Amino acid sequence: MNYKRYLLAFIITSTIFVTTILISNKLSEDKLLQVRAIEEKMSIDILSLETQFELLQELSCGQITESTILSSELNTLGSKLSYMEGQLGTNDPEVIRLKRRYSILQIKDLLLMRKVIDKCDIAPTVVLYFYSNDGNCSACKRQGYVLNKLSNDHDDLRIYAFDANLDLSALRTLVRINKVGASLPALVINGKTYNGFKSLSDMKVLLPELIEETNTATPDQTKE
Repeated sequence: MNYKRYLLAFIITSTIFVTTILISNKLSEDKLLQVRAIEEKMSIDILSLETQFELLQELSCGQITESTILSSELNTLGSKLSYMEGQLGTNDPEVIRLKRRYSILQIKDLLLMRKVIDKCDIAPTVVLYFYSNDGNCSACKRQGYVLNKLSNDHDDLRIYAFDANLDLSALRTLVRINKVGASLPALVINGKTYNGFKSLSDMKVLLPELIEETNTATPDQTKE
């Protein structure tokens, strides 16, 4: 009787164990398929943006608006990339590959926008944000919250976010030109570099022409 009881318990336990593994594998497979679908769409979106940049360079000032240059496509790509980082991890080779291409797109957009600013009557406010995912930047997440809040509140604010540790020659040049240094997070505003976390109150001082009084930030977003 004890033998049968032990055998039954073993069978039940094994069944539960195998079922759990199968369900877990199925969920992981579904999640991976979802991420791969996003990855494929990102690749197409990146190619489309690269083509768009080439077309925009041919436009005259009368054909260009801020919404033309500062479109929402890059922000959408950034959101998808953040999702992939959350699912696959920041060190995943595919995530790194897409992040490198995304960073190049941002730099191309920045250069194109500067040409338009010089040529046409368009003057958006530009902020370069340098962060790290290597675990050596405890304030980078909070800085991201602050910048997201500002971006949502101000359509004429353009924020370019770069992983400063990404192995990309164009990005290293951008870091060197702006003298970002090793202390992150870092912001480049109107050609001047500011190292360390900047709260919403700090940003009002750095961008007085843009930032209005706002009391909607959460405490951990506004305090150092």
